[in-house]
Amino acid sequence: MFAYIIRRVLYAIPILIGVNIITFVLFFVVNSPDDMARLHLGDKYVTPEAIVKWKTERGYEKPLFWNSDKTGLEKFSDTIFFDNSVKLFAFNFGQSDSGRDIGYDIQQRMWPSLAIAVPVMLLGLLINISFALLVAFFRATYIDIWGVVICVIMMSISGLFYIIGGQFVISKLLHLVPISGYDTGLEAIKFLILPVIVGVIGGIGSGTRWYRTIFLEEINKDYVRTARAKGLTELTVHYRHVLQNALIPILTGVVVVLPLLFMGSLITESFFSIPGLGSYTIDAINRQDFAIVRSMVFLGSVLYIIGLILTDISYTLVDPRVRLES
Repeated sequence: MFAYIIRRVLYAIPILIGVNIITFVLFFVVNSPDDMARLHLGDKYVTPEAIVKWKTERGYEKPLFWNSDKTGLEKFSDTIFFDNSVKLFAFNFGQSDSGRDIGYDIQQRMWPSLAIAVPVMLLGLLINISFALLVAFFRATYIDIWGVVICVIMMSISGLFYIIGGQFVISKLLHLVPISGYDTGLEAIKFLILPVIVGVIGGIGSGTRWYRTIFLEEINKDYVRTARAKGLTELTVHYRHVLQNALIPILTGVVVVLPLLFMGSLITESFFSIPGLGSYTIDAINRQDFAIVRSMVFLGSVLYIIGLILTDISYTLVDPRVRLES
């Protein structure tokens, strides 16, 4: 198992290097430091002196990849690429273009994102699997047919509709919870209820259909017919055998979204004024703060790869066949 994990980690290194290089090229070759300075300064007529000052304050006056004026390792280390890309592998995110410590901001903002994403994932998983087992249990009946129709309708509705509708009905009409905002400690709960409800409801359609497909595929297999032939009830067959053997595709959907738990939701956090990493990224894009956007892209890539590795590991724990092959 340990050798398998090491091998998967080594496979991830070239991917991270590729993502890092592509991100750097998009930010500094396609969009040069001079263009970044003009966008950040925002003046119609930006003087060359102002551009040079802006770049010097942020270290963007250096060469991109190779500094021919230096000697030894400084030819490579005293460059924009090293300062803004290589150091990311040590999770040294540096300073934002506005002068803030990006690492500190990430540590502070990850908790509001987790406070929304974790309940949404756990409640959504429980509700979606329960509904999917229900419609699969009554397959080919009106419950199954209408369940699928409702799921398709819910999938066809934009997530913005759930957000705006939830704010209007629950907050504005019923006055049950605040429409937006955030607070620390236990006071934050009243601000998290509405985003969690909206997140769970918005994912019921796609989640239920996905798990229903998985359960229907398992129901038609030989081991289910054997269990029925032994006289087991349908509830026992579904909850003990079908659900257990459907864990592999379920784990795929669960573990892969783990990075999103940390990174937060761009739309939800922005609409509900939650100071998480999602709104942090949106604000950085609006301010043209490329240092933050670069760091969040890299961090998202790392977390996504970790999620894929955890998926492979979970396969080996659930399915003995995968464990033997690995």
